Amino acid sequence: MQRAAPPDGEKERIAEAERIIDAAEEKGVVLRLIGGLAVRNHCVITYFCEREYLDIDFVGLTKQSREITLLLDGLGYEENRNVRLVSGGLQLQFYRENLEDHIDVFLGTLRMEHDLSLKNRLNIEDYTISVSDLLLSKLQIYEINEKDARDTLAIVKDLPLGGEDEKGVINVKYIAEICAKDWGWYKDVTTNINRYLGLMQHYNLRPEEIEIIKSKLGRIREEIEKAPKTLEWKLRARIGERKAWRRTVEDQGLSESDIDEELRKKQRPTQI
Repeated sequence: MQRAAPPDGEKERIAEAERIIDAAEEKGVVLRLIGGLAVRNHCVITYFCEREYLDIDFVGLTKQSREITLLLDGLGYEENRNVRLVSGGLQLQFYRENLEDHIDVFLGTLRMEHDLSLKNRLNIEDYTISVSDLLLSKLQIYEINEKDARDTLAIVKDLPLGGEDEKGVINVKYIAEICAKDWGWYKDVTTNINRYLGLMQHYNLRPEEIEIIKSKLGRIREEIEKAPKTLEWKLRARIGERKAWRRTVEDQGLSESDIDEELRKKQRPTQI
C-alpha cells in the first residue's frame, strides 16, 4: 500500500528529521528516530496515525557523542549542556533559534520504564530504530496516553510479523526473547497486550482492522508465553509484584524543572 502524505503542519518536522539523519550518514554518524515520528515513518495510508508531533527524538551511539554534537552544531542547533550534565552523558538535547521544538538524543540505551539497549540494533532500518524495538518502547509504558495507544495500534495494524530482523517487520522472536530474560518486561508487555485487546473497541477501527490487530497481538502474546524463560526470570517471577519491577514516571527522562533542580543540588556547598 502507498504511504500516507503527512499533514502540512508535520511535513517540515519530518523533513528536518530526515535531513539530520542523511547528514549524519554522510559523516559516518549513526542516528535513528524514535517515538511518534518513527511510527509515522512506517504507517501506510490511514486516518489513524495522524496526530501532533512535538519534538524530534533520536537514539545514537555513546561513543559518537562528540560527533553528534558537532553534526548538529553544523546544522544550526545549539546544545543544552545542562541535559548532558544531569543525565551523566546518557542524553543530549539541542535547540535551534526561532524553533520551539527541541531535539533529544538518547545514547546507547532507551531508558523508560525499562532499559532497552539499542547500541547494536541501529542498522536495521534506514531512518528509525527497528519496528520491533519501536513496538517494545510502546508496550512497556504503564500510563498509556492517547498518543501511545494510537502509535501502538498503528504499528501492529500496518506492519507484518516475522521471526528475524528485517526492515518494516516486527520480529516476534526478538520480542519474546526480551520478555523471556526479564520478568519485568514480560509483566508489562503482556499486561499491555491484554489492555490493547480491550481498548480497540473505543477507536474508529473497521471490523477487519480489529481482527488483524487481535490476531497479531495474540500471536505476539503466544510467542512470549512459550519462549523458554531464564533462571533469572523464574527467580524474579517468584517475588512477583511484592517488589517494584519498573521505574515510575517520575524517574524517566528529564524535564526542565528536573534539570534546574539537579543543577541547584550540584551548586549547593557541601555541609561539613
